[in-house]
Amino acid sequence: MVYQEKPWLKLYDPRIEYDVTVEDHSLYDFLKRSVGLYTERPALTFSGKTLSFTELKITIDRLATALHKEGFKKGDRLAIMLPNTPHYFFSLFSTFCLGGIVVQVNPMYVEREIEYVLNDSGAEYMVVLEALYPRVKKVQANTSLKKVLVVSLGGTRMDLSEGDHYLDEFLSDVVNLPVVEIDRHEDVAILQYTGGTTGAAKGVMLTHYNLLANLNQVSDFIYNAYDHLPVSFKLLTVLPMFHVYGLSSLALTGIREGANQIILPRFDVQEVIDTLKYEKPFLMAAVPTMYFALNSHPELAECGLDEMYFIGSGGAPLPVEQVKTFEKITGATLRDGYGLSEASPSVICSPPFIPMKYGSIGIPFQSTVVRVVRKTEDGIIDVPVGEAGELIVKGPQVMKGYWNRPEDTAEVIKDGWLFTGDIGKMDEEGYFYIIDREKDMIIASGYNVYPREVEDVIYQLKGVEEVIVIGVCDAYRGETVKAFVKLIEGHNLVVEEIMQFARANLAPYKAPKVIEILAELPKSSVGKLLRRVLRDEELSKVKA
Repeated sequence: MVYQEKPWLKLYDPRIEYDVTVEDHSLYDFLKRSVGLYTERPALTFSGKTLSFTELKITIDRLATALHKEGFKKGDRLAIMLPNTPHYFFSLFSTFCLGGIVVQVNPMYVEREIEYVLNDSGAEYMVVLEALYPRVKKVQANTSLKKVLVVSLGGTRMDLSEGDHYLDEFLSDVVNLPVVEIDRHEDVAILQYTGGTTGAAKGVMLTHYNLLANLNQVSDFIYNAYDHLPVSFKLLTVLPMFHVYGLSSLALTGIREGANQIILPRFDVQEVIDTLKYEKPFLMAAVPTMYFALNSHPELAECGLDEMYFIGSGGAPLPVEQVKTFEKITGATLRDGYGLSEASPSVICSPPFIPMKYGSIGIPFQSTVVRVVRKTEDGIIDVPVGEAGELIVKGPQVMKGYWNRPEDTAEVIKDGWLFTGDIGKMDEEGYFYIIDREKDMIIASGYNVYPREVEDVIYQLKGVEEVIVIGVCDAYRGETVKAFVKLIEGHNLVVEEIMQFARANLAPYKAPKVIEILAELPKSSVGKLLRRVLRDEELSKVKA
């Protein structure tokens, strides 16, 4: 069986077409379509206040008019540095309306990182949270930034520099929008900066078509197999929108389907628990570390998650033991998926219409082909079913390329195929599995060790909350396996217990030779465990 046979298509619900339909319009037109359909339905709920779809568009158009008056034009870049708030939607769609490009800026960035992204993108306009405004002003003189709009969430307002405005005071009183022609296949809508794990962060160019295709793919898979969507159903929007997973796969699909998005500005486990109890959302998605935290909360069983239609995970590998713990506590099904920024981001998921397989990330979306390949001297070859290889992807959601980096683009996109750098496999039915990142593989005494396999074993030990496994230098073996472990509060495992458990469940060359228990493991701002941080720390010890 080879990839051309697409065995996963046999698993599609009859209501799902093999090819995704992408309406012939821009992202701003996509918003207008939803506003026309849902009008006075609630669109966003934030801090106890609700905006209808009509009210949402009015504010977006007022902001777009004000930016146009200020000189913002097609192709200009507007950076957004916000947590989840309604202002994110205002800034996003007003930029799309004018044919501009949104530059996603992580609110956790320090001055050096902000300066880099602003300079790399050439952004001249920025929307920033009030608390982060001083950080931006410290680097503005070193960038092309000329206009800063500030979002206040209440309290005493600070004095802004001349030319800067609070966003709500900047809005135009009269809507007068220009006519902007959008080439949805060519015009970039978003620059999504990668984490920079292999050097300087790169701006992933996602076009209007990329994002429209992907949000339709996700919506079709998740929603279309449901006979009758509830009117004004609620969607928990806690995944950060500055990450394309939260933006495309959750926030934009919510706009398409007419959801009332319950917006939380950050992940706070008690706030999420309380919101789940009170709001009873129809759907939610999160990253694995969020589920780790929920699993450890004593009130999780009281949230009624067994009545929720869909609960999804993505952004990082989801350990099977954590899934089983979540399902045992809640009675709900937790479904995994897979994507990357370069694919807008969703490639594969476990939709409600297929049986769950533990450890699987599911099946490819419509119009998406995934191959498992191995590189040889003569080129790439497809590996047999069940064998591991690099995942490569082709589909309408694959990025246009990296911003101003043609050489980097050519390294990862070849003949239309996106080389992901992720090691995976496919089974006979067309289910896919992620084994690990190619760059994270450990070679110990000539044997390949995949950190995720070791992590999955350690997760089986009661009392373990989070695990990161890396390779560290070893004079005899080349590399050896080291595990960093965070324990669930109240558990008192010791290193030797973890070591013995690993030895009993792994081949000798895979079992960690060193284990370190830490109070916290490093995470990205979206909750992804950061293996590279610990690896860099270990390398610095060697160099010292």
